[in-house]
Amino acid sequence: MAVANVQRTTSSDPASQAPRRKLNGPQKAAILFLCLGEKRGSALMQQLDDDEIQRVTRAMSGLGSISAETVEQVLADFVEGMTNGGGVVGSFAVAENLLRSLLPGDQVEGILKDIRGPLKERDLWARFSSLSENVIANYLKGEHEQTIAAILTNVKTDVAAKVLPLLGPEKMNSVVERMIRMEAVPHHMMRQIEESLQSDIINAGAQPTAAEQHQRMADLFNKLDRGAFDAMAPALESSIPDSFSAIKAKMFTFEDLVKLEPMDLARIMRGVPGNTLPTALRGASQDARDAFLNALPGRSRDMLVEEMETMGPVRRRDVTSAQTLMLDYARTLAEEDQIRLPLGDEDDEMY
Repeated sequence: MAVANVQRTTSSDPASQAPRRKLNGPQKAAILFLCLGEKRGSALMQQLDDDEIQRVTRAMSGLGSISAETVEQVLADFVEGMTNGGGVVGSFAVAENLLRSLLPGDQVEGILKDIRGPLKERDLWARFSSLSENVIANYLKGEHEQTIAAILTNVKTDVAAKVLPLLGPEKMNSVVERMIRMEAVPHHMMRQIEESLQSDIINAGAQPTAAEQHQRMADLFNKLDRGAFDAMAPALESSIPDSFSAIKAKMFTFEDLVKLEPMDLARIMRGVPGNTLPTALRGASQDARDAFLNALPGRSRDMLVEEMETMGPVRRRDVTSAQTLMLDYARTLAEEDQIRLPLGDEDDEMY
């Protein structure tokens, strides 16, 4: 997205001034509209014909950075207003809003059609890189190795590093070799690749895979009130046994924290604020409570027991909130590789 910022020049030395930017008519008109604002700019734009509106809109979308000196040169009558106002911002969204305030929707779409396409293509690869590595890998498995190499050369390196192993050893080696020897891809071939990505993978990427949906539901169930989950579990086990079993395998509950190494469990307990720990333990089973206490040194354990005994009744929602906070903190530590969570799908892994 193109953005125009008005920047004031601070140096008084003429030799240090950057060369003045040469602007054409539509660019000067675009600066005028930006300075006038949406309301006054809309009124003025009504006096233009469709061709003039399109040229001004195109110029506005691609203005980039405009110095205050240039603005003052183009808009001498607005010097004082620009000095006090600080600047203007020109972008595709600004141009579109301006048009929609004075023209019918169909006419606006017609004017923006030729402008929107190139601007949207600029972030195609960013949007592609934001997809799940599993979605990307599944799509690439059906492509030729040279096409895969061309695609992965254009995505973020951390994404490519996750996708490559999912292609399988043989295909990964072939693709990496092609990436190393990759030369400039002809423009027409790259255009075909981008069009295919836009129609096939970008649009399809909005639909989660079964594994991603299971993980989403596991995260949801982790945060759901325990009583509500226990009430619905028998029906789900009966109606969708396979899916529900896969979801439960991905769930990580407060009770699962006791499977952590004692040092990791103690690290979690030390990192949560205030009375989070005693509140969370008040709603835990006796076995879970004992596991937490046994992970602490004697004095800390005695202090925690005393705090739990003197804190009085605790509402169930407060217990749930405290346990959720501890789970979130545990996941944060795991993401930072400070602890390892005992997830169900990792129990049988061998190293």
